[in-house]
Amino acid sequence: MRFEDFSFGSIRIDGVTYEYDVVIDGGEIRKRKKKPSKQYRDAFGHTPLSNDERIPWKCRRLVIGTGAHGALPVMKEVQAEAERRKVELLILPTAQAIEILRGSPAETNAILHITC
Repeated sequence: MRFEDFSFGSIRIDGVTYEYDVVIDGGEIRKRKKKPSKQYRDAFGHTPLSNDERIPWKCRRLVIGTGAHGALPVMKEVQAEAERRKVELLILPTAQAIEILRGSPAETNAILHITC
């Protein structure tokens, strides 16, 4: 998987530009469906990543890109679920998350927030 470009509001992977949050699950890319997490928005001031979403847990490592400025909240329940499943969880601003994915993508899934 080639990460070619990332800027606020878009990411280019393997020649395709996405203008929405993406989930990388077993090498497949899909749109992050954050609607299940919207109920927590008022508590965080931003729609957080919650266990109510379809998180790609079938991996050894899950990289969460928290946006250009690192503003995506990740709920403590997500962190607890990663620990329970023995999945290494890396929570970083999206630019740093991309560098991790470029360096060692084996058995790694990701959720990448492309704004804030």
